[in-house]
Amino acid sequence: MEITEVDGETGMISKGGYAGSMRIEFATFGELEERTAFVVRRFSRYLQDSVLDVGCYEAPMRRMLNGVRYCGIDITGAPDVRFDLDSGRPLPVADRSYRCVVCVEVLEHLDHLHTMFGELVRASSEYLIVSLPNPWRDARRMIERGKGQPALYGLPLERPIDRHKWFFNFTEAHDYLIHAAKTHGVEILEMFATEQHRPAIVRAVRHLRYPGERYFNRYVQTVWTAMRRR
Repeated sequence: MEITEVDGETGMISKGGYAGSMRIEFATFGELEERTAFVVRRFSRYLQDSVLDVGCYEAPMRRMLNGVRYCGIDITGAPDVRFDLDSGRPLPVADRSYRCVVCVEVLEHLDHLHTMFGELVRASSEYLIVSLPNPWRDARRMIERGKGQPALYGLPLERPIDRHKWFFNFTEAHDYLIHAAKTHGVEILEMFATEQHRPAIVRAVRHLRYPGERYFNRYVQTVWTAMRRR
């Protein structure tokens, strides 16, 4: 993957059939509500007519969308349809039944990640909004300190209700999304990354110390994509 920094906020990426600018947008999500508000604001042009929210949990998007047929699906929380997303079974919806399918910070929780991506495409009649986190970002600080346990990883004393099933970095998330889009015949309309805001001098020093791909793997929080079925 080739990345060239431009003003410390945009990199050029060319790999796997996608060529475009990888923009870094500054955002911090403390709670699910804040992340959902970002999704609704940032992707409003795609969230029209009907939306399937896969992995909705408490479904905050339901009350943030107006005039949209909404359906949230999950095994816990307050979904409209209760379904085990990691069962390996098809989503309980018809083909092309929702104009936009949203799956934000969910795939990394599933053993059947690759199968689920195909189900997202099947359920969509036009758009998909999919994101993956960068687990390296939080884990590397604890590893460097030699202390701590990254959330949703490690070895808890008791079996957890939920955990991440995959441990990967920005590069792997980026490459997987491009590969999955190509495999399932969907077009990437936009792809960008979010990062916690830091003063310009801090970002500049980080870029100098960890140029190109190394910077993205250390500091990017999430990789976001908007896709369209061909």
